[in-house]
Amino acid sequence: MAAQETAFIIGVGPGLSASLAQLFAKEGMELVLGARDVDKLDALARETNAARFAIDVADPGSVEKFFADAVADKGTPDIVVYNPSARTRGPFVEQDPEAVKNVLMISCYGGFLVGQAAARLMLEKGSGSIQFTGASASVKGYPQSASFAMGKFGLRGLAQSMARELAPKGITVNAIAPGFFATEMNEALLSDTEFTAWVEQRTPTGRWGQMAEIGGAAAFLASDAASYVNGHVLAVDGGMSVSM
Repeated sequence: MAAQETAFIIGVGPGLSASLAQLFAKEGMELVLGARDVDKLDALARETNAARFAIDVADPGSVEKFFADAVADKGTPDIVVYNPSARTRGPFVEQDPEAVKNVLMISCYGGFLVGQAAARLMLEKGSGSIQFTGASASVKGYPQSASFAMGKFGLRGLAQSMARELAPKGITVNAIAPGFFATEMNEALLSDTEFTAWVEQRTPTGRWGQMAEIGGAAAFLASDAASYVNGHVLAVDGGMSVSM
């Protein structure tokens, strides 16, 4: 990664995105962090010397304002990472339609809005890297997670469609597909002994992933070493997606 490149990380929480921000900061990158609740980013912003701005990824006006503020502060991004995630869990026939709609608005519609805004900026300078955080559910569905899988399949399709269209103009687009990681968002699943057994049985490594094992994948896709990687979905899931 070249020094003083600028990265916008959107959907920052205590998991992958925080780990990635810390890794990018160590590489000397200029950072902008975005989340709906921007106050929760204060400590991470101080640690990584990052700017932080509020963003509601499902609101076109909020996305537009975020990018305007971020560019005014740090300049046009070289890298944009889209990380927001939402899920509902339960039997398919019991899924609440409004909750499902919210998942799709965040995963798919939000990904479209952010991807479009990022691409417009990068097209002006003829280069850039866009990453979407999917899940191994974008490769194969999970039981009792229909809305989550729908959202991640849609995000994968978006990433690959953008990759085909934007690569001739100097912009690469890829996705990361994490498996089950021990994050704050997954606390309820971690405490579910039956579900944890399901994860361990179906993951060749036999365990949940740890946060130290995910940031490097995003850092690779953002680096010059990945300049010929485009439209790829990089699974970081202990082999779950090839063994289900």
